[in-house]
Amino acid sequence: MQVKRCPECGSTNLFWNREKGEVICRDCGLVIEDKVVDLEREWREFESDDASKRRAGAPSSYTQFDQGLGTEIGVKADLYKLGSKSDRKKFFRLKKWQYRTSTAIERNLKLALAELKRVSSFLKLPKTVENEAARIYTLAVQRGLVRGRSMESVVAGSLYAACRLSEVPRTLDELSEASGIEKKEIGRTYRFVTRILEINIMPSNPIDYIARFAATLGLSPETQSKAIEILDMAQKQELTSGRGPTGIAAAALYVAALANGEKKTQREVADVAGVTEVTIRNRYKELLDKLKLGKNLKKLKKK
Repeated sequence: MQVKRCPECGSTNLFWNREKGEVICRDCGLVIEDKVVDLEREWREFESDDASKRRAGAPSSYTQFDQGLGTEIGVKADLYKLGSKSDRKKFFRLKKWQYRTSTAIERNLKLALAELKRVSSFLKLPKTVENEAARIYTLAVQRGLVRGRSMESVVAGSLYAACRLSEVPRTLDELSEASGIEKKEIGRTYRFVTRILEINIMPSNPIDYIARFAATLGLSPETQSKAIEILDMAQKQELTSGRGPTGIAAAALYVAALANGEKKTQREVADVAGVTEVTIRNRYKELLDKLKLGKNLKKLKKK
């Protein structure tokens, strides 16, 4: 509402009539503006009482097989509300015909999206990542990419692709644990789906893993900041090129923990990052040699 004072009497006691779209002065009754557009949420009245207004409908989402635009003929809870036997038979008959008239893609999406929500909940992924993964899986089904592959592997590959697109750090080991699919199979399906759907994904940034790894290990914020500084120096010297982001991130955390006097074994860091101790050791030596951090660590150990 643009007008804040009545031009006739100067009153600020204005009233906006939503039904007529008019701005009226309560003191003198002057219609100051008419046909004012309501830019707030859209409502529909299903009952005569004004207090029972509801939204026009939920927003569409790829996490539902019909994007929330379809109509479901009853649920099992409605069955107990039916008194006569003929009504129950009609209920089952309508449900059966609705299932028969649904396409193979819709039936596949019903099962797959339920599995996708389960894995997403296990990994505690945000809703935006879950919706993006559902969109990628829907495109994969429509292009026929699920044929010859298990539904679970394509779901896991779509989730991993969505995590990479949204820069949410999740490893293939975590996807494998949550979905029950082998790590190699998830990686193979992920590469296939992203190549066919032409999804351009940038390489993972090791810095994205620092906060989560440090929180799991119970490291201080100072150690996290130190690890990020080490990774910045490593990226400038191109030490992160061609190396796994989780391994280099874990090694930087290990170096930062030693520099700040927080004792963490290579085994503990490797278990959290999902890599081997050999990987931690190799990346650790590279960081010390290339960035010349060995002298600082020796001074701390003497203290």
